Amino acid sequence: MEILVNVVCGYVVDEVGKFVRQCVENIVSFSSKIENLRQEMEKITKLRDDIKGKVKKDEGEGYKPKPDVIKWIEDVSELENEWETMQENIAAAKTLIYRCCPNCGLRSEVWTQAQNSIQVKLCSLKNDGESFGSNLMEENYRMEKVEHLPGPSTNDQPAARRNLHKILQHLENDEVGIIGVWGAGGIGKTTLVKNLNNELKQIDVSIRSKLSFGVVIWVTVPKPPIDIRKVQAQIADRLNIKVNTDQGSEESNASKIYQRLKQEKSVLVILDDVWEAIDLDDVGVPQPKDHAGSKVIITSRFLDVCNQMKIDTEMKVYTLDENESWALFIKNVGDVANRMDIEPLAMEIARECDGLPLAITVIGASMRGKKRVEQWKDALESLRKSEPNATYVRDKVYKVIKWSYDSLEQRGHDIQSCFLYCSLYPAFIQTNDLIHCWWAEGFLGEHDTYEKVCNRGITIIEELKNGCLLEKDGMDSSVKMHDVVRDVAIWIDKSISQNAKRMSSICNKIEHLPDNLTEGPETTTLLLQENTSLMKIPDEFFLSFPVLRVLNLSGTGITALPCSINKLRQLHALILQNCRMLKGLPSIGNLCNLQLLDCDNTELCYLPEGMDKLTNLRLLNMPVDELKCSIDLGVFNKLQRLELLHLPIIQRCVVGATSFDKISHLPNLTSLLIYLDRSTISILESDQTWMKRLKSFHITVGNTNTHEVGFNKSTRAICLSGFDIFNNKVWLSSMLQFASYLYLELCMGLTEFFQNNSFDGLKSLDIRCCSCDFGPSIEGSGQFDDPLPNLKYLSFYFVDHLKSVSDLGHFLGLRFSKLRKLHISHCRTLTCLFNVGGAFSVPRHLEEISLSHCDNLTELLAQFGSSQTTFISSEIPRVRKLRLCNLYALRTFGEPESMWEHLEELEVIGCYRIRKLPLSIQTSNNIKLIKGSSQWRSQLEWVHDNFKSNLEHCFTDI
Repeated sequence: MEILVNVVCGYVVDEVGKFVRQCVENIVSFSSKIENLRQEMEKITKLRDDIKGKVKKDEGEGYKPKPDVIKWIEDVSELENEWETMQENIAAAKTLIYRCCPNCGLRSEVWTQAQNSIQVKLCSLKNDGESFGSNLMEENYRMEKVEHLPGPSTNDQPAARRNLHKILQHLENDEVGIIGVWGAGGIGKTTLVKNLNNELKQIDVSIRSKLSFGVVIWVTVPKPPIDIRKVQAQIADRLNIKVNTDQGSEESNASKIYQRLKQEKSVLVILDDVWEAIDLDDVGVPQPKDHAGSKVIITSRFLDVCNQMKIDTEMKVYTLDENESWALFIKNVGDVANRMDIEPLAMEIARECDGLPLAITVIGASMRGKKRVEQWKDALESLRKSEPNATYVRDKVYKVIKWSYDSLEQRGHDIQSCFLYCSLYPAFIQTNDLIHCWWAEGFLGEHDTYEKVCNRGITIIEELKNGCLLEKDGMDSSVKMHDVVRDVAIWIDKSISQNAKRMSSICNKIEHLPDNLTEGPETTTLLLQENTSLMKIPDEFFLSFPVLRVLNLSGTGITALPCSINKLRQLHALILQNCRMLKGLPSIGNLCNLQLLDCDNTELCYLPEGMDKLTNLRLLNMPVDELKCSIDLGVFNKLQRLELLHLPIIQRCVVGATSFDKISHLPNLTSLLIYLDRSTISILESDQTWMKRLKSFHITVGNTNTHEVGFNKSTRAICLSGFDIFNNKVWLSSMLQFASYLYLELCMGLTEFFQNNSFDGLKSLDIRCCSCDFGPSIEGSGQFDDPLPNLKYLSFYFVDHLKSVSDLGHFLGLRFSKLRKLHISHCRTLTCLFNVGGAFSVPRHLEEISLSHCDNLTELLAQFGSSQTTFISSEIPRVRKLRLCNLYALRTFGEPESMWEHLEELEVIGCYRIRKLPLSIQTSNNIKLIKGSSQWRSQLEWVHDNFKSNLEHCFTDI
């Protein structure tokens, strides 16, 4: 018994000792692990704070943090909050309680929670944070400090260069914050400050450090009444920030702009063409007196405006002296003015311009190419006889512009009318809208075809541009009229005695219209577009305009038109674009002379009554998104004079095969935009040879977003979505004979279709989200040698099983003999672009390549077999532009080096494995621009330092 007691006691003592030791170890281990975790938390919060500091610094330079960096910072903050929440439980678990430490269980529970909620997340966040390195910001977001502004250079004009250097000196003066540049209209103020802007882009700031601005902002100030929001919108767009354009948002916008500009150590804001004083505080531009780095330049015709804006110094821009005037005149008129018999007359004409750059440019351009002395004598006599106006500006400017207007008479009265019509618009004018209105007014020949009307309209626009009465807007779709020229046109129009009157209140914030207008009986044009607050038109309003020919209500807030619209029997053009609240039209059957009806981007729910009576209708743009699906589109078949029929349908409704066949019988149709019902394609007539007479068409089958397919008078596009191409090959083959553009999305039967058909007219092929087997095939398996012999543009987007363009060409029998542009994006199976050698080489006429987000692309050119390819000089591809974006596996451009000797522009974004340029000293003669991040640029490897220095001027950071 004693032995048993001793054994039991010994066991108990051992177990108690063991338990106590475990408790002590638990206490020590728990505290140690918690302390380690606390230290790790301090490290990651410090890393978070460091990254936030770097982000804040770079944001001040015009970058923004990457989304994963923002998410990481937020996740660390959430983890920090969880850690703080656990501190009370950790403190309780550390406390020793008598009676064998019952807190041991609590410690275990708390540590388990710490492991699951903190330690695991911390480890992941730590790895992610350390992997960022310096790659925190969006590389393509960097805001250029100075953006180049297109315009004429003043390098050969000494007076303008003196003025420019004078402004630069003012900018370097710490006592000067606001500079006022003023002078007459057309004197060259805008040209001067544009050249100043561009000079700041080129200037060596290491020498003139005070001219180093964090950002230079150009704003074209709208005419009075000035809408501050439009000024704010231009500044915000330059700064890559968003502002509210709704009414009453000026104050919040100003605060946002102010806070952003205050981040810059220095900023220059150029406010061009200011007609009335602007409060900089209302805009959000920091006052120079409050922000030492803030500078402002304003240009205005009026010194009073400059003074009201509290300028620190003013600089008047004067006319050119005789020598500079002559030099500018020669520049515009050409060498013909230097002929012995013409030079004296030319110098007299230049003197008549009195040193005004705009006048010199206009007159010089108008005399260019005129070689008869009689023409120069007549021009000089006409200038001298111009009736002067009372004011200085009209005396020195208007008579010169009016002479240019008078000179249009020899080209016909209509071109003069077209010029005066342009004065009804603000600065920027859409050419299509202008031509349509000219046509409706009868300036372009009412009975010609629409194609001839457009040709004549474009010709007139080009003539007006050549005479400097209109200016190019940078895009072919619009033009602009210089404000002085517009003033002259309005002045001329008022002085002409004519019966026809035209009224324009474009973008005038009109909210209400009068019931009737006494001046309406002779009005032929009424332009009310872009008055978004105009919600209703009085019932009898249109009774005041019995001879109205043009009515434009685009961009207004109207929900309906009054029945009095049906009384406009002389109406030729009814334009209702972007009336997004317009759901219906009244009866329009009496509009028997209507030629153009444009309801694009409206919400019409039904076709207006009497449409079948519009027998003179030539152009119809009628969206049928919201129209009842039961609508009989056969009504269009009664409009036998229709030349242009656009039925944009995006979502709910499409046109059935029966209606399409009826539309195909319109005898004068030359332009068609339509969406066809995919389910009824099979019953379409197989013979589509009627499409041969179409000058342009955009035919879409199925619901697809084809906004990237631009539509103009030369577009001949077929867009298919979710379509079995091979099983509809008869109908499609018939249509494709007349198409130049084919867009395919989620389509089937592609390879079989092209292997057994040939389309000589197809010039552009865009394949998206398709899965095709482009694997090796038996050579010559297709029926035709090259199914797409004239293909110039090829694009792939999310195409599966595409390993190389060479495989595709080999499989389909494509030779790419005329291919100019190649774009490939998000093709995950693409491993190389071209297999060079064997029977296939790089298309010799290829000029532009764009590749992005192809994760497995390792090289652009891969050698086929063991032989090295040698290009003959005449066969070297002429690739001029190469854009590479987010190709993470790409290591090399491939051989041979001569492949890239014609390269002019290279852009590399997110291709971190590329360490060498595809150029050498011998092959880099043509390169002009290399875009890439500064990080990528710093990692480039160079064979020779001289090569690197030779290309320094080509690099531009992204």
